[in-house]
Amino acid sequence: MSIKKCLVFLSIALATSIMVTAIINNEVIRVGRKHIAAMDSFAGSQAAIVPGAYVSPDGRLCDMLADRVSTAVDLYRAGRVKKILMTGDHGKASYDEVNSMRKFAEEMGVPTGDIFMDHAGFSTYESMYRARDVFEVDSAVIVTQDFHLPRAVYIARELGIDAVGVSADRHVYAGAEVYEYREIPARIKAFLQVKAGAKPTFLGPAIPVSGDGRATHDKP
Repeated sequence: MSIKKCLVFLSIALATSIMVTAIINNEVIRVGRKHIAAMDSFAGSQAAIVPGAYVSPDGRLCDMLADRVSTAVDLYRAGRVKKILMTGDHGKASYDEVNSMRKFAEEMGVPTGDIFMDHAGFSTYESMYRARDVFEVDSAVIVTQDFHLPRAVYIARELGIDAVGVSADRHVYAGAEVYEYREIPARIKAFLQVKAGAKPTFLGPAIPVSGDGRATHDKP
């Protein structure tokens, strides 16, 4: 193949790749945004699903995560959700998002039995898959930041959860622009995971969210 033909082929391949990426990205955003609501504009759901984020070694939640948990607690207090499912990374004993999230909510007055923890929510996709299959969540309010909501809601609804999203944006977050750009490949990955029926790292026996959250507690 001549250099000219090779360059033409590469140009077509690149243009096709950009077009497909744009189509998938826009589809995830379109589906997800259709189901984003204000806190007081939807009927009650089984649970608020709160995706994890960075927790410092002393257990302090980063600003984004603190806002997610606080928003979920507000939904709980308003009677919009019956339980709160904290889902995040607790893959190592030295790093634990979900117990820190639980304690934060308990300090705000949520009864410990109404807080469930998913210790193997290693990604948004895995969190939603496990919410459905392990915690038997049928209806949920997903609580996270604006940049993350369309993808999270898209995944949940594609997996069969009757989900709406509520924004947890309460501050201007450092590095917000970076998160926006990172969402594009994350949305493509989510789309492919959904279409391929990808399995999470771990499943396990059912722990229905309709029960007592203390069944998921591994620390006082």
